[in-house]
Amino acid sequence: MSTSVAELLQDPTLPDKVATLQQALETERERRERFFEEVSEEVKAEFINGEVIMHSPNTLRHIQIRKRVDRLLSAFCETPHLGSVCGEKSLCVFPRNDYEPDVVFFSPEKTALLEPETRKFPIPDFICEVLSSSTEARDRGVKFRDFEAHGVGEYWLVDPERELLEQYLPRAGAYELALKSGSGEVASAVVPGFRIPIRALFDDAENLRVLRAILA
Repeated sequence: MSTSVAELLQDPTLPDKVATLQQALETERERRERFFEEVSEEVKAEFINGEVIMHSPNTLRHIQIRKRVDRLLSAFCETPHLGSVCGEKSLCVFPRNDYEPDVVFFSPEKTALLEPETRKFPIPDFICEVLSSSTEARDRGVKFRDFEAHGVGEYWLVDPERELLEQYLPRAGAYELALKSGSGEVASAVVPGFRIPIRALFDDAENLRVLRAILA
């Protein structure tokens, strides 16, 4: 039991605090239901800690990196039926929050739960986010903690400015930085056999070379 929880259990005002939290969570639940009803396919929006976050248009560099990751992972998973890869318009539902990551992968078990009309996706097994100035704080903050706490088995953060990849893997209940590099190779811990040169995330010619190798 954490120190903060132990202290709360000794607090004589605990019932009042619990009542306040319950009211706040109920208000948040109602707001979240409105979000599900009102969010449209034309916008990229997320529901985080009770607030609707609307995303601004991405830069060309951001779009290109997201496309390169998606292209290689999708090509790799298609033939051996290792699972499903989805893009940034897949609304992934966590216990409290709802995200639209740049690239996500679902295991065969979770893929079996998906239907053509699915709009609320399960928690992914793998997530890749391409950093930007407007999203980096959330990608490294609330999203990092949420993914870590709820079973996302691998989290990639791609830095377009410095052309670096950070690969986080769970260890003893917390994410550990397994790799941070702009060169060499990265091997997925969640997608069996998926190993690519890191430069393929940042260079079109290298991306095409790797894609051809996967398809071959």
